[in-house]
Amino acid sequence: MQLLYPIIIINYKTYLETLGEKGLYLAKIAEKISLEYGVCIAIAPQFVDIRKIAEEVSIPIFAQHIDPYPPGAYTGHITPESIKEAGACGSLINHSERRLRIDVIEEIVSRCKNLDLKICICANNTLVAKALSVLEPEMIAVEPPELIGTGISVSKAKPEIIINSVNAIKTISPNVHVLCGAGITEGLDVKKAIEFGSEGILVASAIAKSKDPEKLLREFAIALTK
Repeated sequence: MQLLYPIIIINYKTYLETLGEKGLYLAKIAEKISLEYGVCIAIAPQFVDIRKIAEEVSIPIFAQHIDPYPPGAYTGHITPESIKEAGACGSLINHSERRLRIDVIEEIVSRCKNLDLKICICANNTLVAKALSVLEPEMIAVEPPELIGTGISVSKAKPEIIINSVNAIKTISPNVHVLCGAGITEGLDVKKAIEFGSEGILVASAIAKSKDPEKLLREFAIALTK
C-alpha cells in the first residue's frame, strides 16, 4: 500500500481502548478522516487485531514491532512474513517501550526491504536518529521518551530536536521521511512539527484514549492541510 506524506501514524499500543472492536472502530474513524481531508493516516493496532482490521479498512496498517527471524523454530516471535500475510504494510520498531540493538534493527530493515515492507524506526534523540539513518528505512520517528504520554509536545518543549534531527537525517539519507512524536495533543503541535521540517507525526494516547478521537484526529488532519 502506498504511503503519502505528510502522514499521521496512530500507535494503538496495548490500551484497552484500542483492543478488538474498539480498535476497529478507531480504524474506521481514521479511514473516514483520511478520505475526508486527503491525508494519509496509518494505524499500528495490537497484533491480534491486524488481520481483522485489514479486512475492514483500506488505510495503511503497521505492526508495533517485529523480530529479525525467518519463519521456523522461533516460538513467541513475530516474523515479517506473518505481519505481511495478516495485511500489514510495515512495522514500527525500536519504540522507547521496545528498544532494540542496532544490529537487530539492521537485520529487520534488511529483511523487510526484501519483503517490500515499510519500516518506521523510532529514535529517542538526534544522535540515535542520525546513526539509524544510514540504514535508509522508510521513516524515522523522533520521540524524546521523557515527553511520551505527558501532553507536552516535542514541537513546543524541544523544537531543536526536530530541526536538528531533520537536518542530520536528510544530510545522510535524503529519502528517509522524518516524523515527530511524543506529547502531541492538539492541532498546533502538528502544525509546528511540520513547520520545523517533520513530514508527519507518530501519536498514541492522545488519540487512543481520547473521549472524542474523531474530533481530535480531524483537528490533526486540518493542521496538516493548511
